[in-house]
Amino acid sequence: MIANFGKTYIDALKHYYFVGGMPEAAQNFAENKDFNGVRDIQKRILAAYEQDFSKHAPNDIVPKIRMLWNSIPSQLAKENKKFIYGLVREGARAKEYETAIMWLSDCGLVHKVSRVNAAGIPLKAYEDLKAFKLFVVDVGLLGCMAGLWQRTLLDGNDLFAEFKGALTEQYVCQQLKTIEDLDVYYYTNDRGSCEVDFVVDTGELIIPVEVKAEVNLRAKSLKTYQEKFSPEVSVRTAMTDYKKEDRLINLPLYAIEQISKI
Repeated sequence: MIANFGKTYIDALKHYYFVGGMPEAAQNFAENKDFNGVRDIQKRILAAYEQDFSKHAPNDIVPKIRMLWNSIPSQLAKENKKFIYGLVREGARAKEYETAIMWLSDCGLVHKVSRVNAAGIPLKAYEDLKAFKLFVVDVGLLGCMAGLWQRTLLDGNDLFAEFKGALTEQYVCQQLKTIEDLDVYYYTNDRGSCEVDFVVDTGELIIPVEVKAEVNLRAKSLKTYQEKFSPEVSVRTAMTDYKKEDRLINLPLYAIEQISKI
């Protein structure tokens, strides 16, 4: 019975990766189960955002906002998802695009997740403002921006393997961002040889979160982090069932918001 529920939740999660949580798209899918109709709505939403850039942003940064916004799928497709200005435009520098990032963030269109290089409370004291990941507001919109179609996502495709990690991190990020009083960062050591996808500060605990797109539970970076900082609890989230192993909790992706109850 539990296994059957697990498969139901996983299938629903894959649908959510495509549909996302924008109200019109979600309602359309709930009523019609029409993936094409959902994609048309998402395209319309993205076109409206582009129009809003021109209507509401200062004229001098509109082109930079557009270039930066459109670079996000390729930023997240990299194995190392740290934001690289050179992917926006060759030779681009941080000072040229800081205002554009701030505008998108203030409008609630992107989630900026900064790096930390230590694990003390509060995590904000260890924030590296120069290194960050940039996610969009909704996983369905990210898939639309990347031109991802439902058959690729639901049926599986070897060429899709790299972007699957991007979608999964996007989903986990937006779920974590909805939890009140939870500060979200990511960790890398100074050499860049260890990266933990997310590290969250509950105010009482610092919890590292390793994200896996499928059922592979190998997490070398999480182990390195645990050896260095000895966290009270660590979370690994994947397409697997709940399991507690000493101070490590395997949390199903579809239940990642339960991290707030740890």
